[in-house]
Amino acid sequence: MTVSTEIMDRVRTSFAAQTMMQTLGAELVEIGAGNVIISAPILPGSRQQQGAAHAGLAFSIGDSAAGYSALTLMPLDQEVMTVEMKINLLSPGLGDRLVAEGRVVKSGRRITVVQSDVFAETGDTRKHIATLQGTMIPVAL
Repeated sequence: MTVSTEIMDRVRTSFAAQTMMQTLGAELVEIGAGNVIISAPILPGSRQQQGAAHAGLAFSIGDSAAGYSALTLMPLDQEVMTVEMKINLLSPGLGDRLVAEGRVVKSGRRITVVQSDVFAETGDTRKHIATLQGTMIPVAL
């Protein structure tokens, strides 16, 4: 299902205001109703001591992809905030970039349950490295 231009603009504007995403070099790849994809390069400054992507990079883009997936289903007079988020790290983040695919599991009036899967990519090679699950709440503007 597609989203309106108004919702897409709202997600893009909110994402552009996140200085953390700018610092990580992250970008919005796709916006759909209840689904958002974000990618980020694995930069020298976002690696851990063995050279893989730091878990903080996976968490940051996974949380944002999940949160923005929730925002696509919220009324235009609301923003979104994370209440809680859990991450399972499945494999080292080795590659050129990480890609987080966020989606809404259940959208409610008071809370929205979300999930996100994070993949490490190099060329055509893709490996599932993390999965996140959390809860988002609407915040009045």
